[in-house]
Amino acid sequence: MEAKLETEVSKFMSYVLRHAPEAARLTLDAEGWVSFDTFEKAVTSKYDVSRSDIIGIIENSPKKRFALVDNRIRANQGHSVEVDLALKAVRPPAILFHGTSLVNWPLIEREGLKKMERHHVHLSADVDTAKIVATRRKGDTIILRVDAARMFSEGHSFFVSDNGVWLAESVPVQYLSPNAGTL
Repeated sequence: MEAKLETEVSKFMSYVLRHAPEAARLTLDAEGWVSFDTFEKAVTSKYDVSRSDIIGIIENSPKKRFALVDNRIRANQGHSVEVDLALKAVRPPAILFHGTSLVNWPLIEREGLKKMERHHVHLSADVDTAKIVATRRKGDTIILRVDAARMFSEGHSFFVSDNGVWLAESVPVQYLSPNAGTL
């Protein structure tokens, strides 16, 4: 499949599974799952792709955005629609990271990281992954260090999605600092 088409289809898949299932006439269950057969019909009615193309997008995605289990598919995280991913709270690594646009730093420095339209703030276990996330934004970027150990010890919950993205309800400002060399 041509790279441009693959990107377009992947974005559509993310959009309907995370934000607007109704745009593809899909109905997600309480945990965000939909029948893969139904999903396949929705995708192939919009794009000239095959079932194996869709499975290839799922399996070859470096970010592993989708889960395909027992002929059902869902997005691993990033939903703005109401779903219960049945995540269990876990102890995080001592330090986590968040990559974002530098223009966001003054607001984050005052208010901390908020989930905005999503269910959670997304965090990375390493600087390299946070840099990849940050470069999706326009302009200069900043990598923030999250004192996850202290947050956890003070009662904040952390979750980890099936694809390794760390999640938190929010990150208050007292647990944040710019990572060395990024400001």
